[in-house]
Amino acid sequence: MATLSKFASIAIKAGMGIITLTTDLGHKDFYQAALKGSIISQFPAVRLVDISHEIPPFDIQYAAFVVKNAYPYFPPQSVHLVGIDSVFNENNRYLALQYKGHYFIGTDNGLFSLILDGPPTEAVEINIIQDLKYLHFPLTDIFAKAACHLAKGGKLTDIGDPVDGVVDRTLVQPVVEKDSLRGSVVFVDSFGNVISNISKELFNKVQRGRNFVVHFRRNETIDQMSWHYNEVPEGEKLCLFGITNYLEIAINKGNASGLLGLNKGDIIRVEFKK
Repeated sequence: MATLSKFASIAIKAGMGIITLTTDLGHKDFYQAALKGSIISQFPAVRLVDISHEIPPFDIQYAAFVVKNAYPYFPPQSVHLVGIDSVFNENNRYLALQYKGHYFIGTDNGLFSLILDGPPTEAVEINIIQDLKYLHFPLTDIFAKAACHLAKGGKLTDIGDPVDGVVDRTLVQPVVEKDSLRGSVVFVDSFGNVISNISKELFNKVQRGRNFVVHFRRNETIDQMSWHYNEVPEGEKLCLFGITNYLEIAINKGNASGLLGLNKGDIIRVEFKK
């Protein structure tokens, strides 16, 4: 098992020194503050960025969706700590990996397969010795130490043993037919916008320039694609490909999920006219 030696002083450049945090710790308790305090104690010059601490407890898919759509905006060498389902379990392994110049730290529970679009450039199973004092809160111990090591410019192989791959947790894919697509809601954001698993690339491939009608709950339909939310009057529904590049149903200055009765897992069907 590896132990962490004293880090050399390395100049912070590009994304070096940035650690992002995505957890299900919320804001009510002391857990989030404890995690941040542990990181700052080890690396006072760190630049901490909260992606989200409002991930529903143990919701790997939700966490992956948030991180996947946030991390590309950070500079290379940024370290993304994802604390979901991280409580000690003898069947769990903690990984640190590199992908497209970014570093990711988390539990190998399928999370990484949902975030990454391909195999990591390098991946290790973290072998930092667990401090028994923090056995029930490895985020403040193993995860924090690994994140600080990488944020200071350390190597992956200094904190773990190489692994060949990550646990695969494939998302349910849309059903594709000649003249239709059947997808489902995978994410509802804080504005009530409803995001499906139908990508812009898949939509265009099946559409082939044809007109379309989007069907969803309560016999609601939309037959025009918008470029932005204000393209329809306030209170009117619309669909568009937003920042995620997945088909999204929204209401201009309204809550689409609440008003249209759309929730995670609900079916969205797109029919293309012949």
